[in-house]
Amino acid sequence: MATDGDLERHGLHDSATVLQVLREGTLTVEGRLSGASNATLFCVAELDDVQIECVYKPVMGERPLWDFPDGTLGHREVAAYEVAATFARVCDDDAVLIPETIWREEGPFGDGSCQRWIEVSETQLVDIVHTHEGQPGWLSVLEASDDFGRPVQLIHQDDARLRQMALLDMVTNNSDRKGGHILVDQQGDLFGVDHGLCFNVEDKLRTVLWGWAGQPLTPGEITALELLRDELVGGELGVRLALHLEPFELDISVERIEHLLQRGHFVEPTSRWPSIPWPAF
Repeated sequence: MATDGDLERHGLHDSATVLQVLREGTLTVEGRLSGASNATLFCVAELDDVQIECVYKPVMGERPLWDFPDGTLGHREVAAYEVAATFARVCDDDAVLIPETIWREEGPFGDGSCQRWIEVSETQLVDIVHTHEGQPGWLSVLEASDDFGRPVQLIHQDDARLRQMALLDMVTNNSDRKGGHILVDQQGDLFGVDHGLCFNVEDKLRTVLWGWAGQPLTPGEITALELLRDELVGGELGVRLALHLEPFELDISVERIEHLLQRGHFVEPTSRWPSIPWPAF
């Protein structure tokens, strides 16, 4: 994780400044990200001569989905960030695995979520390779065939940050953890993006990060989950999430943590719903 000195050298800003600029700054639309399912606008937020590049997703640009209530995807983005920030804190870790994300009541196209833009590097933590290619330090998720019938496998790195992201996805019930939603920035920090399809009351975990399926939780992970549960039940996190999620969605999130703790291991894929998002990238 980048230190304060690293941030200064790269012209970046601390998280508190980023959140303030995203929340209070003037938002100027610079363009639209092509290929996104919903309106996803590249913007610059400016406050007191500080500029932050960001992604603004107005509610009015959300495409209706059959399995999520209309107009709630941006709220779920913010809720996922709040969970990630709290999880990092209880883990005593500076690395928050989701970029700073806030809710704006006013924007160029109305209310919506606003998230710090990540300038990505070429580092890939998820890949598809031919089965015969050895990949030390990588975990296999599934095997398939390419367009020419050759065996290939979906793999991801055996990385502690990815493992924490996989755990967060289980808590938030992320149904869209594609490979392209896992970013490494120019400083080598890891981030997950696109969390609008989280916190559904039905089990919908779809992810490319199945490499730890069935593995026991570490003592540190168990402690972190217990602390996160306590923050949800009677702490500040529960208060903040209540601004973005329904009470029953919060209750189900607590139940998911309880189930993880009772089982004592990472969730495994099931035939009851698709376990891999499509497309995977």
